[in-house]
Amino acid sequence: MTSSEQNKLLGLARTWFAEVVMENHKTNTLKLSNLTEFQINPFLHTYLAAFLTGEVTPDSLAKVLLLPRVLGTSINTSFGAQIQKFTTDILSEVFGSTTDGIDIEFIDAVTGIKTYCQVKLGPNTINKDDVETIKGHFQKAHRLAKTNNAKLQGANLAVGVLYGEDADLSGHYKSLRDNHHYDVFVGSTFWHRLTGSEDFYAELIKAFGEVAVQANGNGLIDEVTAKLAKQIKR
Repeated sequence: MTSSEQNKLLGLARTWFAEVVMENHKTNTLKLSNLTEFQINPFLHTYLAAFLTGEVTPDSLAKVLLLPRVLGTSINTSFGAQIQKFTTDILSEVFGSTTDGIDIEFIDAVTGIKTYCQVKLGPNTINKDDVETIKGHFQKAHRLAKTNNAKLQGANLAVGVLYGEDADLSGHYKSLRDNHHYDVFVGSTFWHRLTGSEDFYAELIKAFGEVAVQANGNGLIDEVTAKLAKQIKR
């Protein structure tokens, strides 16, 4: 990938982050205006409100519900699906796969080998059962290819982890790699394989950050908090 090509991709990435990630986050935050969106733990709700603000009010009770969703589970869950779609929408050499259990297909920019890949968000995002599930999907892909007289000879089956470092990989990922002999590409290595650029991962993080600083959700959070607090008062 040339410098010009990378800069063009990073420009598209900035636009994508603003129009997809940031806008969807705002939309999903507004959806939390109804108290029925939450499963309230009655044992801890009051305590957490007091712990957060030093007082128990409808406003503090609302914030305890809203903030973990807005800043944690909601954005992390949606971002995983969005960033996977980003790879196929923005990177011209990456394609969504029609093979069950495979997320994307691409020509490895380092080895030149066709690669069938499951995509995961971070280095601690699978458990022991997932190891067997992933292995089963890969074995099924081999069997299907053989049935269709399209053996995966010379191709590769791999797991791509969108962020993190190799040292951060959980034991479950290491089991896939060391015990079952599937490649696990993590962070900069994964993005290098996709694009051919060793620094694309770092530059992509930087590009997203340049757009992210424009975000200011204070007003939106205050608006949703007020709506929840009003329902809690009843």
